Amino acid sequence: MEISIDNYFQKRYSLFAWRSNTSVVNKVILAFFMACITGLMAQIIIPLPWTPVPVTAQTFAVLMAGVVLGRRWGGISQVMYLAVGLLGVPWFAGLTGGYAILLGATGGYFLGFILTAFVMGYVTDKYVQSRNFRPMLGLTFLVNFAFIYVPGLLGLGLWMYTVNGTFPTFLTLITMGLLPFIIGDMVKIGGVAALTKAITPKKEY
Repeated sequence: MEISIDNYFQKRYSLFAWRSNTSVVNKVILAFFMACITGLMAQIIIPLPWTPVPVTAQTFAVLMAGVVLGRRWGGISQVMYLAVGLLGVPWFAGLTGGYAILLGATGGYFLGFILTAFVMGYVTDKYVQSRNFRPMLGLTFLVNFAFIYVPGLLGLGLWMYTVNGTFPTFLTLITMGLLPFIIGDMVKIGGVAALTKAITPKKEY
């Protein structure tokens, strides 16, 4: 058992060291692969009748993108996800695509995905202690609600203004764009923290 555990620790270190030092071509491939994972998880949807923003699983992939790919390429993977979708590839939620998404109710959330992956990657790469469960739980909680929901709610509010001609109240905005997602987000945040602890080496790579 000790030999197996040591072997596992060595393999995960080797994997992260490789992804940090591999060629740009390989990093582009890894980033595109993570963009594909984000697109797949975007199809796990729970629509809500009172809001145009659905519950999806894609934020789990967004948070993990920074952990798995690092400070630069995690964010680039989400730039790829957004850019390819804007070109018309139907891998946004509900198999949709096209540039209209940025002008819609969820446009701000997509911009938040990019910020989130960059920040998650930066902290995870730079601070070894962040790769343990409790620090990662706190980091993921903060990043998720600050960097996804702040631009997301701003975008939702602007969309509602263009549709209705008036800005929504704060209560209306959070009822449509934040409160329905808290329970699901807490599950995903816990999953990210647990998976990060399991797969990341606890030394510099």
